[in-house]
Amino acid sequence: MDARYLGRLVSRISKNAKVVIASNREPVMHERDAGGIRVVQPASGMVVALDPIVRATGGVWVAHGSGTADRLVVDSRGRMAMPPEKPRYTLRRVWLTRKEENGYYFGLSNRALWPLCHIVYTRPRFSRNDWEAYRNVNRRFCDAILEEVDGCPAIVFIQDYHLALLPRLLRQERPDLALVHFWHIPWPNREAFRIFPWGEELLDGLLGNDIMGFHIQYHCNNFMDTVDRGIEAKVDYEQFQIFRGGRPTHVRAFPISVDFRQIGKDATSGPVEERRLNFIKELGDEVLRTRVFVGADRIDYTKGIPERIRGFDLLLKNHPELREKVTLLQLAAPSRTHIEEYRDINDKLDDLVDEVNWRHQTEDWMPIRFLRAHHDYQAVLASYRLADILVVTSLHDGMNLVAKEFISARNDGDGVLLLSRYTGAARELADALLVNPYDTDELADAMYEAYIMPEKERRKRMRRMRSQIRNHTVFDWGGKIFEELEYIRPVKEIA
Repeated sequence: MDARYLGRLVSRISKNAKVVIASNREPVMHERDAGGIRVVQPASGMVVALDPIVRATGGVWVAHGSGTADRLVVDSRGRMAMPPEKPRYTLRRVWLTRKEENGYYFGLSNRALWPLCHIVYTRPRFSRNDWEAYRNVNRRFCDAILEEVDGCPAIVFIQDYHLALLPRLLRQERPDLALVHFWHIPWPNREAFRIFPWGEELLDGLLGNDIMGFHIQYHCNNFMDTVDRGIEAKVDYEQFQIFRGGRPTHVRAFPISVDFRQIGKDATSGPVEERRLNFIKELGDEVLRTRVFVGADRIDYTKGIPERIRGFDLLLKNHPELREKVTLLQLAAPSRTHIEEYRDINDKLDDLVDEVNWRHQTEDWMPIRFLRAHHDYQAVLASYRLADILVVTSLHDGMNLVAKEFISARNDGDGVLLLSRYTGAARELADALLVNPYDTDELADAMYEAYIMPEKERRKRMRRMRSQIRNHTVFDWGGKIFEELEYIRPVKEIA
């Protein structure tokens, strides 16, 4: 399935109903620049998947307007036509105060729900003020969506953990709306979720949906168990339905993916080749005379970057003959630095990289090249093209699209993927070298196995993984969600 087919499919299913996308992240940001206003398009798999849906239906995308120049390009209602040169849909921005953003986004979403759902031994922090801000912002989104649908039949496709209360708020105002929610991060087991102080209200919010989607069946199972033990509801494990207030919520697994064809095309483009050559110039010819391990991540305690560095350190300790023969190139994008735990991991990584480099480096070679910056899409693709081995060591991840992007970018059919077992992607990519990132010895052994893997074996594994991603793209993900909606709620019920 491609973008056009997905667009036609959604148009057929939605018919006369409006289609509204709701997400915290907006599809484009407008930033102040010395030369005026700069348009920034986030490198987001979610944006790639949702864009053809909203374009094909002439729908509305409701999102938090977070760019420094966002207010300068919209009308009095926070709306703008997208794309401006050839309008196909409407972007409706929701404005938040600094206090609201701090409580809703940095507070409840990322100091409470993020660590609670990922279970990587970072303690969640709960604040009643953050919860009130989260409630208020979800209400703000609800009001904006109701204004946009203006009494018409509509399908609302809600994204992620920032908007868990939104479905019930919409359902209370408009029982006829078709509501679909996709949760992009893991759902924890019921024992972990029990500590969330406002658990019943959050679960009730999500059970306002017609469909509740997760990446993998395991997260569906966790959600069903959490509801079964946590609140008053009828849980049907055979049909994977939950009845709350007399209406069913269908719980389904929809593994998200990437735009295989577009990434492959972009990876061999002029701008990406230019970035690749810039990397070589910046890092020196050692990236040409060594086998390159690459990591490309946000700096986040869930991504297992310290574990990756310790595994590389042990590889060099166990195999001193690999000195001056391997390099770890780590692209690291600063993230959520308002939060203490994120500042701590930044400091920790600096110390760890210095320690490992001091222990192993020679006059002509530095084992770890740590590039902390906001690398753009072309730079990330260039790093995939440089990689002999891509290392994904997430401690817990809903899917992890970096692994799928790497495979899509490798038109040359070579390269090794070393992948954490605790990612959704591990369920689909059996030809990766699967590892437990908490086990430093296993991680070092897997790195050595990747280093010595014969070319024939590398290409055989890559061929099978590329076939998997080619046949299950991000557009298939969107298509399956809307086909499921058509099955459980025929359009006549919506319209």
